[in-house]
Amino acid sequence: MTAATPRTDRPAAAAPSRPAAARQRPRRRPAPYLFVLPALLLFAVFKLYPIGSSFVLSLHRTVGGTETFVGADNYTRLLHDPLFWTALDNTAVILAVQVPVMLALATGLAVALNSRLLHGRSVFRLGFFLPMVTGLVAYGIAFSVLLNKDYGLVNWLLARVGAGPVPWLTDPLWAKISLGLALTWHYTGYNAVILLARLQSVPTELYDAAAVDGAGAWKSFVHVTLPGLRPALLLTAVLSTIGTLQLFDEPYILTGGGPDNATLTIGVYLYQNAFTYFDFGYASAIAYALAVLIGILGLIQFRVLGEKE
Repeated sequence: MTAATPRTDRPAAAAPSRPAAARQRPRRRPAPYLFVLPALLLFAVFKLYPIGSSFVLSLHRTVGGTETFVGADNYTRLLHDPLFWTALDNTAVILAVQVPVMLALATGLAVALNSRLLHGRSVFRLGFFLPMVTGLVAYGIAFSVLLNKDYGLVNWLLARVGAGPVPWLTDPLWAKISLGLALTWHYTGYNAVILLARLQSVPTELYDAAAVDGAGAWKSFVHVTLPGLRPALLLTAVLSTIGTLQLFDEPYILTGGGPDNATLTIGVYLYQNAFTYFDFGYASAIAYALAVLIGILGLIQFRVLGEKE
């Protein structure tokens, strides 16, 4: 008898299968990129190219109708240009005086529009926001007519109460005040609406808790309302700073930068160099200096008003 041989028809072990994630790995499809491509092309053509071209232009100077490469001379020229420093000083005054006053008024207006005691709040909100809808040129012309020394409505009203005519647009000090009044009228309601939207998200329980602790209206405002408005205040401060540093329409229409350069802003001075003196290289250098200044001030505001970790 022969020994029984072991059976060899046992099924072989199955090969290990790939992980499910590897089997179901999605293929990259070009459709999303094709949908984004038109926006990227438009951004490159109308944003990136002008920015780069402007920087290259800032390294040139227009001499006899031709562009001559001068390197960093335009930026060095800024440091010794008294008109640039005058424009920067005027812009800084507006930024330091008008913007805080406007934001304070906007904060008070937002609190008032959020009050339950105010009836017809929607109508008031719309009324205070409407100036923002008005075109810059339109309201600039309107203020130039209203504040005209000889036939303006404001001086006519002052004459009715026995006050003398005010040189709103012809005196350096009054011209700055007039510009501040126009900016405050146009932008206060806009900032108030932003602050109001944030204010409506502050929980009412915080005010109830403050009232239980004996806090009055002022302490509730300081310890509840202002901390709740902090992100919106940061946003409005940054937007107002950028808008002020780029200020052009209002001073150009109201006073043309005068009298005696009292309302000359960086935006107006940039425009004059580009389209009055046709020195596009120097105007581009002013634009880049302005961009750097906006970036620095924006970073400072984020550090001061931003959330602390």
